[in-house]
Amino acid sequence: MTRIGKDIARQFYQAALFEARLRRVALGAAAACAVAAVVFACSLELIWPIPVPRSGELLDRNGKTLFASLNQRDEWLMERGLDRISPYLVQATIAAEDQRFESHFGVDPIAVARAAASNIAHQRVVSGASTLTMQVVKIAGLRAGVTYNKAEQAMLAVKLQTRAGKDDILRLYLNLAPYGGNLIGCEAASRRYFNKPAAELTLPEAALLASLPKAPALYSPLDHPARARERRNYVLQRMRDEGMITDAQYRSSIESRLGAGRYSFPNQAPHLAMRDLDRLRGGETIVSTLDASIQTRAEQLAKQCVKSYGADVENAAAIVIDASSAEVLALVGSADFWNNAIDGQVDVTQSPRSPGSALKPFTYALAMAESKLYPHETLLDDDWDRGRYHPENFNQRYEGVLGAGEALRLSLNIPAVTVLQRTGLQPLHAFLRRAGLSTLTRDAESYGLGLTLGGCEVRLDELAGAYAMLANLGEWRPLRFERNAGPRVSNRLLPRGVCAELFDMMEQPLPGEENLRGVKTINAPERVCWKTGTSAGRRDAWSFVFNRQYVVGVWVGNNSGRSSRRLVGASAALPLAAKLFRSLPDRSTPAWPDDAGDLHPVKVCAISGLPASPWCRQTRIETMPRSVYLHRVCDMHAPDPAREGEVIERWPGSAQNWDLAHINAPIVAQNTAPTHRTRELEILEPASNAQFVYSGDAKGDRIQLRTTLDGGPELHWYLDGKHLGESGRSQPLIMRLEPGDHRLACMTIEGETNVVRFSVATQ
Repeated sequence: MTRIGKDIARQFYQAALFEARLRRVALGAAAACAVAAVVFACSLELIWPIPVPRSGELLDRNGKTLFASLNQRDEWLMERGLDRISPYLVQATIAAEDQRFESHFGVDPIAVARAAASNIAHQRVVSGASTLTMQVVKIAGLRAGVTYNKAEQAMLAVKLQTRAGKDDILRLYLNLAPYGGNLIGCEAASRRYFNKPAAELTLPEAALLASLPKAPALYSPLDHPARARERRNYVLQRMRDEGMITDAQYRSSIESRLGAGRYSFPNQAPHLAMRDLDRLRGGETIVSTLDASIQTRAEQLAKQCVKSYGADVENAAAIVIDASSAEVLALVGSADFWNNAIDGQVDVTQSPRSPGSALKPFTYALAMAESKLYPHETLLDDDWDRGRYHPENFNQRYEGVLGAGEALRLSLNIPAVTVLQRTGLQPLHAFLRRAGLSTLTRDAESYGLGLTLGGCEVRLDELAGAYAMLANLGEWRPLRFERNAGPRVSNRLLPRGVCAELFDMMEQPLPGEENLRGVKTINAPERVCWKTGTSAGRRDAWSFVFNRQYVVGVWVGNNSGRSSRRLVGASAALPLAAKLFRSLPDRSTPAWPDDAGDLHPVKVCAISGLPASPWCRQTRIETMPRSVYLHRVCDMHAPDPAREGEVIERWPGSAQNWDLAHINAPIVAQNTAPTHRTRELEILEPASNAQFVYSGDAKGDRIQLRTTLDGGPELHWYLDGKHLGESGRSQPLIMRLEPGDHRLACMTIEGETNVVRFSVATQ
C-alpha cells in the first residue's frame, strides 16, 4: 500500500477510536478521503468500458428471447439495460446495498467511518462499507488476475465514478452481481426463479432478488426459504424507511409468498439456435425472423400430432414462412428436441427425404410457363405402360378424362408424367435447382420420369422455400432467418400470370371446411391452396398449405425411415398443416392474387380446353396468362371428309404422348371419348340428415360407414373435426353413435371429400 493509502487508513482508525467525536469529524474525513482517493486513483489503471461476458440470445422478430445459451464461463448472464429492468428492483437494490448511492462519489465516507468504528469496537468485522460502485469494481475484475484490497477498490471506484454515470454503474451492478450458483445478473435470476423477464418483476419479487447478492447461498429461496423471506422483508423495510414504497405496499408485500421456483431458461426454436451455437456461446445476440407466438403454436401442434399416433409415428417437423418476404416465422426441427429416442436433436427440416407428389405443382407450372400446357386443357388419366416403367396412381385406379386443374388437385400420376414428357427432364431438373432444391445432385436422366412423382430426395425447408416462390407469384428468394441479414438476391422463375392460374388450379378447402367452399361470409376463412405428398413405402408424409400471405410446410414420419400405414400426406400431414395455417394471425394484405394485367380472356374449346379452332362448335371463355403463347390450338375437331359441312371429333388412343393439340397417332373411333370417371365419392351410410335413436346398449349404437368407393382406395374419416380412422378395401370402419348433432367427413388419399350431417336423439 502507498503512503497516501496508509494515511487514509490511519485517519479512519482514529475516527473509530473517538466514536463520540464521529459526527463532528465525519465531514472532515469525507473531504480528506475524497482528496486522497482522487490522487490515488490517478495512479491506477481502469478498463472502460467494462466488458460483460454475456450469454448469447436468440431473439424473435419483436425482441423476445427464444433461446439463451451459457456464456464461455458456463454462466447464465443475460445483459439488460435499465429500461428493461423493473424499477422496483433498482430501488430495492439501492435500499439493500447503498442508501446514499445517488450522493456519494464512489466511496461513502460516512459508511466507512461508521463501519470502522463498529468493527473496532467489536474487534472483528461486523459491518462493511462497500458501495455499489466498489462492488462493481470487485465483481467486474477491472484489472484481470488481480485481487483488490479495500483501498484499491475504493480508489478504482472513485476513478470509475469519474468515467461513468450513476445509471451506468447501476446497470453494471445489476448485470454482474451474483444471484446464486452460475446465475449472474438480475435477468438470469429473474428467469430462473420467477420464469419472467426482469422488467416484469413485482415489488416482493424484486425485493427477494435484491437480497441475494449479499450472500446468494445463505439466502437462496430454493434451499433456505425462511432466511430468504426474512432477508426479503428486511429489504422491503429499508425501502419503506427510505420512502421508496408506501406503508400499505410494505404490509401487503411482507405477507406475500416467495413464489420462487427453479425454471428453465428460454429454449424455443432450439434447432435454429444450434445452427449458430458458436455465435451464441460467444455472447452474440441474434435477432431472428421468427415470431414467438407462432413458434410456440407450431411446437405445440407438432408434439400433439405425434402423440396422437402412438408408436406408429414418432416425429414431425414444420416451417412457417412469410410469403412476400420469405422470412421464416417458425421452425420446428422435430416434435421433441430433448427426446433422444426419436433423435430429436436432428433438424429434420434439413434432412433429405422423398417428397412423393409434392413436386407435381412445379411440373405443371414450368409446362405452363413454357406454353406446353394450358391451365384448362383436358388430360387423360389411364393405363400408361412404357416398358419397365409403369406408373400407377396411389389408389391404383384411373380417373379418365379430366381438366389439368383437377388432375393436379387429385394428384394423379399419369397426367403429371404426361406433362413432364412435354417439358423434358433436364428443364424440370434445372428449374427445381433454381428454386433452391440443392439435394438434386445427380444428373436429370438418373431420376427419370419419376422425378415429378417424388423419385428423389429434398429438404423440407428448401421445398417450402420453393412453395414460397409460387406464393410470391414466381419470384424466388432465399429464406431469411435473421432480421439483420444482408441483402438477398431474388430471381423471377415464373411469370406472375402462370402462378395466378396455379392458385386457381390448386385451391381446395382444408379438412373441416369443405362445406364452406364458395361461401362468402364476413367470417369465412381465407382461400388457400394445398398439396400433399406420400413417399413410396409410406415412409414420409408431406403437406404444404399456402396463399399470398403465408406458406406452411409439414413433414411427418420416422427419422429411421420406418414405414407406417398411417404415413399418408392427406391424413397424417395435412391436418397438422391446416391447424397451423389457420392459427396464424390475420393480415390486412390480400390472400389471393390480383390478376389484373397478368391474365386475359381466351375462347377455348369446351371439350379440349385448348384455344378453339374454327371447327370447335362448343366454346367457353377462360383466362390465360398473358405470357403464354397461344400456338397450341384444339386439334380434336376437324372437317368430316365424308360429309361436307360436318365436323368430326377425334381422340388419341393412348395416354402416352397425350396432346389434344396434336392428334397424330392412333385415334379412337370418331366422336368417342376415353372413359370418363363415373364414380364420385359419396357417403352412403349414414345418409345425409339421417336421424338415429340412442339406445345405450353396449352392443348396439354402432353403424358401419359406407361410401360409393368401398372396396377401392383407402378412405379417411373425420367426426366433428377429429380423425376417426381409416377404411379400405378389406377393412370397414365401425362408428359408435353418441347423442347430439354431428358432422362426418370422408376424404380420399387425393383429397376428394364428401360431408354429411346426422343426429342421434336420446329416447
